[in-house]
Amino acid sequence: MAQNAIEETVRQFGRIDGLVNNIGINDKIGLEDGTPETFLKSVESNLWHYYSMAHYCLPSLKKSKGAIVNIASKVGYTGQGGTSGYAAAKGAQLALTREWAVELLPYGIRVNAVVPSEVDTPAYQEWLARFDDPAGKLAKIVVNIPFGERMTTPAEIASAAVLLLSPVSSHTTGQHIFVDGGYVHLDRAATAVR
Repeated sequence: MAQNAIEETVRQFGRIDGLVNNIGINDKIGLEDGTPETFLKSVESNLWHYYSMAHYCLPSLKKSKGAIVNIASKVGYTGQGGTSGYAAAKGAQLALTREWAVELLPYGIRVNAVVPSEVDTPAYQEWLARFDDPAGKLAKIVVNIPFGERMTTPAEIASAAVLLLSPVSSHTTGQHIFVDGGYVHLDRAATAVR
């Protein structure tokens, strides 16, 4: 499927200048509740396509000296509990970002990652809707997002990816760029309820 998509893109447009690897699902395959088989399936469903898309794009990216942006997750840094498969895949995406930055250096291909935390996507809204009090659950989440106490928008993630693909970032490679309102790195004491 990935190979067909890349071949069709090259057929239609003649080249590929950049790849944004995205999509995954926090499927809650944990150590206690999962099995080795469900863990493997979770890792595969959240990681395989990143490698596959990059592999099949590589000939075109070599020609264009293009760029790869992997959309990862804070879970690859912080853990979350009860989500071993997703966490392993997200950590691997971050490791592959650095690995590919080294491997593709001779070809002038830059590789970076965007690391979101809490993004207001339709999937996130579906998850919130499962709670008895979705608004209350959301309020408990956003109070821990230091910058603005709000969710990151999909447009903010897209803007970071565009920046990393563009010539403006022509000397940036192997980096993990956090777009999360300070969720991972800022001290909560700075924004604690006063």
